[in-house]
Amino acid sequence: MPDIITNMEIILKNVVRRVLPKPAVRGFIAEWAVTAIMLLFGTTTVLQAFVIPSGSMEGTLLVGDHLLVDKLVYAPADSFSQHLLPYRDVQRGDVIVFRSPIELEKTLVKRAIGVPGDRVRLENKRLVLNGVPMDEPYANHIPGSYAAYRDNFPSAAQTESLRSRATEMLDQHVVNGELVVPPGSVFAMGDNRENSDDSRFWGLVPRENIIGTPFLIYWSFDAPTEDLSDPGIGIAHIVDITTHFLTKTRWARTFQFVRGYPLQRTEH
Repeated sequence: MPDIITNMEIILKNVVRRVLPKPAVRGFIAEWAVTAIMLLFGTTTVLQAFVIPSGSMEGTLLVGDHLLVDKLVYAPADSFSQHLLPYRDVQRGDVIVFRSPIELEKTLVKRAIGVPGDRVRLENKRLVLNGVPMDEPYANHIPGSYAAYRDNFPSAAQTESLRSRATEMLDQHVVNGELVVPPGSVFAMGDNRENSDDSRFWGLVPRENIIGTPFLIYWSFDAPTEDLSDPGIGIAHIVDITTHFLTKTRWARTFQFVRGYPLQRTEH
């Protein structure tokens, strides 16, 4: 059996070298599925395909989850369309897809924790929103892992390396040991709290950077981060998908819906 797989891999590599240019777009193998869904449900102005390349949302979204993103839900409504389509603004607990504030060419996915006017802080990893400790069933924590600033944001002494935008956020928007989210911004964190590069470290998400919210996992494939982070697709990844499609596809996640979790604002 190993000899058969090895021979198949050699044949596939030769075929791929002849047919595909090296910088072919990542996701080639799954494009048939995306295309079919786009034809049925909309165009790229309505939906966008996105793949999870890292574990910052682990617990909710896994590395290798391929998502369809609803780009209309947060779109500004005009006087006519607001009566026809369910437009709304970003809400606490929404899973959001957005352009990175520090690298616009990168697309990120996190959870919206604070919207304009909210007061946000962490106390020993627990979220306190507008003075009320929150239960976050989606949050994933690493036992024994502790960092003062990360886990007691924003009041603890900062020891981690922060981008300039985060330093500016702390200087301008922290009041009485809490971050007060300013207008036109969202404070976002990954669900995998101890393994997430998020607003704590690079600052607030500008509202105009938000693309939409994921609503469906149309395919989930168990691939390593390095295969999914590169905008090009490697031959090894194509071979991996082709030879292990049945065994490494997470069938139980196929066509699962992605839903936010309501974090209600309650004032003391």
